[in-house]
Amino acid sequence: MQKAAFITLALVSAVAFGQNNDSAAYKAAHDKAEATYKSAKKQCDTLKDNAEDVCTEEAKVARAQAERDAVAQHKNTGTELQKADRKLADAKYELAKEKCDDLAGDAKNSCQAQARSMKANATASATADGRTAVLVNNADGSAVAASAADVRDRTAVAAQNAKEKTVEVAQAAKEKTAEMVAATKEKTAEMTQRAKTSETAQETKAKTAELAQATKEKSSEMAQSAREKTAVAAGGAQAVMSDTMITAKVKADMAADRNVKAMDVHVETEKGVVMLSGFVPSKAEADRAVELARGVNGVTEVKSSIQVK
Repeated sequence: MQKAAFITLALVSAVAFGQNNDSAAYKAAHDKAEATYKSAKKQCDTLKDNAEDVCTEEAKVARAQAERDAVAQHKNTGTELQKADRKLADAKYELAKEKCDDLAGDAKNSCQAQARSMKANATASATADGRTAVLVNNADGSAVAASAADVRDRTAVAAQNAKEKTVEVAQAAKEKTAEMVAATKEKTAEMTQRAKTSETAQETKAKTAELAQATKEKSSEMAQSAREKTAVAAGGAQAVMSDTMITAKVKADMAADRNVKAMDVHVETEKGVVMLSGFVPSKAEADRAVELARGVNGVTEVKSSIQVK
């Protein structure tokens, strides 16, 4: 960890002097960062096995971070900054994968899945632009602009509220059913006692059956009510889904898929119709991109104009 800290500080300091916002300053910062990376890489070569691999990936992350800082200071355009952010996300993903190699079994699988999810989220954030902003409603009914990340957060909150409402309704139904069962038992005991003194066994049986039927009907009514309330609550979470969310989910799925280079494919969504474009090295990659888009919830149609290089 001390070596990683040293590498990070060295690379960040390599770009600190470039404050003139010009190509010469950027090149100087970039070259310095590259030289520092090579020096750090030589130090990693003294290690063995996965420790060497982790050290190397840490150096690459530090280099990508320094490069990103240099771009922000000297080439601060949307396109250049997005490219730097994507490179940094890729470097962090590779480092996370190397760290997972020290694990085994389910722990390793979980670690790798978490690394892919982290990269997907970072990539989606890096590639988001003005078109991913949408209007969402606040609790007071006012509309505000929100990013894809905001929509995801609101969806998660709505889903959690739906879950809590479902638990609440189910608990209320359970308590009410328990009360009715207890009342049924008391009534049955009372009727049995009466049967012993003044009523015939047949009459008691008929009344018991009548009460059981009423209990069954009431339970069915409560269960239906619980299902309806659950559907309403769940519908609140589903209503948050939008074209923006579909676009973000398609991009995230492509970024997490080993067979598709998410940077090669441009994604847009309009009223549930996903439109794919860009250039890819193979038809298999183009077909896989279409397949991933079709698998996203809320997609009604996929139109592909992807071309094979």
